[in-house]
Amino acid sequence: MTTTTVIRTGGAAGRVRRLILHIVLVLAGLAMVYPFIWMLITSFKSLHQLLTAPLSFWPQPWVPQNYVQAWNDMPFAQAYVNSIYIAVLVVIGTLITASMAGYGFARIKFKGSRVLFVIFLATQMIPMQVTLIPFYLLMSKLGWVDSHLSLIIPAALANPFAVFLMRQFVLSLPHELEEAALVDGAGRWRIFWSVVLPNLRPGLGALAIIVALSTWNNFLLPLVMLNNQDLFTVPLLLQSFQGQFGSVNYGLIMAASAVATVPMLIAFVIGQRQILNSMAASGLGGK
Repeated sequence: MTTTTVIRTGGAAGRVRRLILHIVLVLAGLAMVYPFIWMLITSFKSLHQLLTAPLSFWPQPWVPQNYVQAWNDMPFAQAYVNSIYIAVLVVIGTLITASMAGYGFARIKFKGSRVLFVIFLATQMIPMQVTLIPFYLLMSKLGWVDSHLSLIIPAALANPFAVFLMRQFVLSLPHELEEAALVDGAGRWRIFWSVVLPNLRPGLGALAIIVALSTWNNFLLPLVMLNNQDLFTVPLLLQSFQGQFGSVNYGLIMAASAVATVPMLIAFVIGQRQILNSMAASGLGGK
């Protein structure tokens, strides 16, 4: 067998493997996206269509009024405002505190710094349900129960994953940048704000998307902390909507779910490449 024949055979086998891999990935992708597609299609069905056997896949006819009714039956506009401004404040606070803490753990060496970082990072392993009662008691003493402060301040001040991610980004930056600033007479704060922080923009962008998604989808804390419906976030209002219409009209429930899901889905689709690139650039697999 000649060398050319071997190369052609190997190339053909590689193409077959890639084709099989792509087919498997496409099937897996369809399996994951199918529930979302079913939600969108069901949101355009009337109650009569949902109770008809056998159940048809496509709406006959399409009922876009489900979205209008779902939006009008519950105060989704207020819930959207609440979720958006909570997410924005949490993102801004997290970016500031996590970048500062990450820089401190990465560049400022002091006795016990590594132990302190490990202990801080280990708190992420504790389930939220374990600390929920002490957290509620603390918020009650501060007077933050039934207030958005209980959802904003703690989340913005203490995010172990965010600190870890920022620390990894700072470790990936060359020391020469900071040494040059020291030679020019810059202090620690000036180096952080003028040298380090601008180079953290890719990581800050990815972290902003991750924090915004988790804050928008947060359900447990708003459920425990909020009682006034005017303060409800979108996931909490959606649960109330399900409690009101759960046994009656699934078309309305799916329409409300689509209203709650689509904004963050768009944000994830737009930012997923930046998230992946930032994770790769942060050195999470190396340092």
